[in-house]
Amino acid sequence: MRFFDSFARPKTLMLNNYAPAWQQRYREQDYLAIDPTVAHGVRSRASLVWRREVFEATPQFWSEAREAGLRVGWAQSSFDPDGSIGMLTLARSREVLSAAELLGRGAQMQWLADAAHFHLSEALWPDQHRVYPALTARELDVLRWTADGKTSEEVAILLGVSCNTVNYHVKNAIRKLHVTNKAAAVARMLRLRLLM
Repeated sequence: MRFFDSFARPKTLMLNNYAPAWQQRYREQDYLAIDPTVAHGVRSRASLVWRREVFEATPQFWSEAREAGLRVGWAQSSFDPDGSIGMLTLARSREVLSAAELLGRGAQMQWLADAAHFHLSEALWPDQHRVYPALTARELDVLRWTADGKTSEEVAILLGVSCNTVNYHVKNAIRKLHVTNKAAAVARMLRLRLLM
């Protein structure tokens, strides 16, 4: 699971039952930074089946994973409204995934990934999960225009209010969102999908 309290330093939690030696190697080599399944998973909800082509840019990583018995895998991401990303990977050492297995179990895999993500995030962060700031309609309007690149002066003209009023709403939104500036307020609202 990856939580974006910070865009520059997101928090990542990995829970798995891989061999302890592989888990240690993965951490020591910082394979999280180059793992192509993770790179795919943070960008897409499309499932990903491990194939040689997926790992072409990371041959050492793929070789070591296979030596650890991880030869066949299927990864599925899950995104929630809070902006966190979960990824469930099912792996085995043999029996290639057939087209029939993928087709027959695709919906189950998506459901399992979503359910695991939801329940794990609820268990780990019960107070932080699904807490939405109570912004006024005007604060949301101001942040929407700001997200479109408008200055406070331009937003004031568009909304028919003074620049001081716009800045008042921005300051209130910043306070309610627990961020430090207007750009961070817009980023948080976009991550929570509350400006849509």
